[in-house]
Amino acid sequence: MFALNLPNVLTLLRILLVPVLVVALLDETANGDLLAAIVFALASATDAMDGYLARARNAITTFGKLMDPIADKLLIIAALVALVSLDRLAAWVAMVIIARELTVTVTRMQATQHGVVIAASWWGKAKTITQVAAIFFLIAVGEPSPAWVDGLVYGMVAITIVSGVDYFFGLRRVLRDAEARREAAIASLPAKQS
Repeated sequence: MFALNLPNVLTLLRILLVPVLVVALLDETANGDLLAAIVFALASATDAMDGYLARARNAITTFGKLMDPIADKLLIIAALVALVSLDRLAAWVAMVIIARELTVTVTRMQATQHGVVIAASWWGKAKTITQVAAIFFLIAVGEPSPAWVDGLVYGMVAITIVSGVDYFFGLRRVLRDAEARREAAIASLPAKQS
């Protein structure tokens, strides 16, 4: 079982809002786009709040560390796939973003298992803000999207790619530093007596 605290409840809420978002987007009702935009905005707000509250209240849990990034990816990927199916977003745009998200998430999980933690960079935060803004406006504005929304989408793709490259260079640096520390620790051990 996991600790039931406010940050974890917000993470669970974000996961539960994903199917609501998809149904609101794909259901062809008169107010579906408005409902989907509200649900996406609410779910995105829980992403910002749960991390802040966990740090502020010293309520960081293993559940939160594992599920928070998964909830984020579920929300973004579900929205992208739904927008592609509605022909509001080019499939290649969604694939670039999904590939980056999954690659970084898997790599981050593997690095964590080896005791290597990569903190979120400025590029990662810019990527999240741009993705949330672009997806929100694709949902809220509807079809056809105006040129400024298209520009935001291309900006989202560019920042997503740059943040992925930045992540992998940062990972390389951290792994190199960890290896150097490990080698220094081994070298400082006293020589084995025969």
